Amino acid sequence: MRIGIAADHGGFELKKLLAERLRNAGYEVIDFGAHTLIPDDDYPDFVIPLGKSVASTQVDRGVAVCGSGVGATVCLNKIEGVRACLIEDHFSAKQGVEDDNLNVICLGGRIQGPELAWDLVQTFLAANFSNAPRHLRRLSKVAGLEALS
Repeated sequence: MRIGIAADHGGFELKKLLAERLRNAGYEVIDFGAHTLIPDDDYPDFVIPLGKSVASTQVDRGVAVCGSGVGATVCLNKIEGVRACLIEDHFSAKQGVEDDNLNVICLGGRIQGPELAWDLVQTFLAANFSNAPRHLRRLSKVAGLEALS
């Protein structure tokens, strides 16, 4: 599985740790930056290329980290084809993929510790979309919203 990862200064250290663990676990990791710690950089500069890569299926799934995870989530959900969510618990990491076909997990570099973040990423990556008719129907309605913009 090919995983895209991105972070601003607020998620920089957590991103480095997660990217290393993903590589060690056998994933191909595409790093969209930040590549150096710049205290006043902007999360859209890194998560937009990540989101476009997820939407175009150049990567299978994405991991985005900013200080809280909120800004990255808002930004990513403006990109057609991206379904991103701030995830802080294991149930949502799994259910978000199974029911809502979540394709980007957003984390807070100032919120989750490295062990919890790693557990959430592993849960997210192990989950698969159910393709259940009710979920396909709901996602079709969401996709209809994207067509309006």
